[in-house]
Amino acid sequence: MMNRRTRSIGYSLTLLLAKVLSVLAAGALASLAWAAPASIIPPAPDINATSYLLIDAASQEVLVEHNAHERNAPASLTKIMTGYLAGQEIASGRISPKDDVTVSVNAWRTGGSKMFIREGTTVKVEDLLKGIIVQSGNDASIALAEHIAGSESAFADMMNQQAKVLGMTNSYFVNATGLPAEGHYSSAWDIALLTRGLIDRFTEQYALYSQRSYTFNDIEQPNRNKLLWRDRSVDGVKTGHTRAAGYCLVASAVRDGMRLISVVMGTDSDQARMSESQKLLSYGFRYFETQELYKADITLKEQELHYGELENVGLGVEDDVVLTFPRGYYQDIKAEMTVPKVVEAPLAVGQTVGELVLTLHDEVIYQAPLVALQEVPEAGVFGRMGDFIGVFIDGLFSKE
Repeated sequence: MMNRRTRSIGYSLTLLLAKVLSVLAAGALASLAWAAPASIIPPAPDINATSYLLIDAASQEVLVEHNAHERNAPASLTKIMTGYLAGQEIASGRISPKDDVTVSVNAWRTGGSKMFIREGTTVKVEDLLKGIIVQSGNDASIALAEHIAGSESAFADMMNQQAKVLGMTNSYFVNATGLPAEGHYSSAWDIALLTRGLIDRFTEQYALYSQRSYTFNDIEQPNRNKLLWRDRSVDGVKTGHTRAAGYCLVASAVRDGMRLISVVMGTDSDQARMSESQKLLSYGFRYFETQELYKADITLKEQELHYGELENVGLGVEDDVVLTFPRGYYQDIKAEMTVPKVVEAPLAVGQTVGELVLTLHDEVIYQAPLVALQEVPEAGVFGRMGDFIGVFIDGLFSKE
């Protein structure tokens, strides 16, 4: 019976013959080959806004942007963070949707858009959330901030801590409402990151962002996001407006399993923020698609292993590979996995062994390490000695 190394020598000779045949075949077909067409899509639409951004929520691929990292007054887009923190407090069990919140004079007196809560009354957390999300109530935002942190300023500290966790490097919050304040700012990119986190983490709360109206104290108010009526695929998110910020809108929509998030800041009217957001979403859905190519921790390649207790080790990627690319070019994506000729034990789970490279029309669109999906201890002395001899023999019969 042939041992492992004898089989390896025979296998090497077979591979050599296969390579020779493939080279001959490639030469014969070269005259028939023709270049694949480049990905052709039109330029992004002109958007009348101070800054704007369109990203795919799953891949975080930027499809359109202009001044996306510029610091601007966010107006009531601030309330996305207020709602995010409320969702986090509920998830942690520190507050409950059924908690009664006593309305302070400070909350009652605040100006701008209101939920119309009354000083000295109690309102449940779940009602305040609807007042913040659907009605954009400044009074509701302050009441909930005080309930969570004791004061609005303490709540703003929590907002800034959370912004750092989310990687919002161009944001600083002074209040829970977005009312004009010195040093209160954010960016289109940061708001998109925040929105993506909200959608991923707080599904139940996010459903409120598609609610078209809410009635409290017999006062019905419509959601100011008019895209909810215009486009059935839109399920959020939030409007904002002050003189300093202009008219702002964060919108998110899902079509055929693909979710896009758009942010427009500094438009000149309610109609403009809606139409400019619609332009971005329509462009993204028409000309791009998103696919999950590989799942994390799934074996993509069985690699021969030397000096280990196992003869092979499974290789894969640590994170799901989700890509956004021009629509209609999925079949043109090429995958190449490169691994050193000799892979040696010991190996730890997650240890980098090789690399996965994806290309589209000769352009690299994704790179990631190939990692070991299982731990492989080093073999004993005799096992290592046998592998050493095998590697030495293989080296004699191979050349670079």
